[in-house]
Amino acid sequence: MKSGPRYNQMITSDKVRVIDENGENLGVMYTREAIEQAAGVGLDLVEISPNADPPVAKFLDVGKFRYEAQKKANLARKNQKTQEIKEIKMRPNIDDHDYDVKMRAIHKFIGEGDKVKVTLRFRGRELSHQQLGMNLLKRVQEDTAEDAKIEAYPRMEGRQMLMVLSPK
Repeated sequence: MKSGPRYNQMITSDKVRVIDENGENLGVMYTREAIEQAAGVGLDLVEISPNADPPVAKFLDVGKFRYEAQKKANLARKNQKTQEIKEIKMRPNIDDHDYDVKMRAIHKFIGEGDKVKVTLRFRGRELSHQQLGMNLLKRVQEDTAEDAKIEAYPRMEGRQMLMVLSPK
């Protein structure tokens, strides 16, 4: 069983501090007596804080407790934002208007909290002019300087030059 609240059978200490179903402190009592009192009101004795001295136990409905814990975990999982890597592909001799369109997309992706991988594809003889590609990626870096930082600096991979930007 996972760490966390422990139920009737697992309480190992002979005395526990007991809190009833309304949140009132009933004081320190023997574990067996506390389990009987919990059963008397139709609930289980759940150990809330095992590291305390004496351990703290509470009268709870275990099924309802597990259901609430599961609901809380699902809500936390639903609200977390996964960071995706979006890819923008360019060519070394890209036209100004095309470059502006790509830059708008990069700004949009970074604004949404995603990483952007800028891929510069070389074809044919363009490969002998890698400096053009490096200049283009420096221009991208300067245009995104206020809202993005470089996570991976420009590097060659075969016929492509790659750079990864992430939100500041």
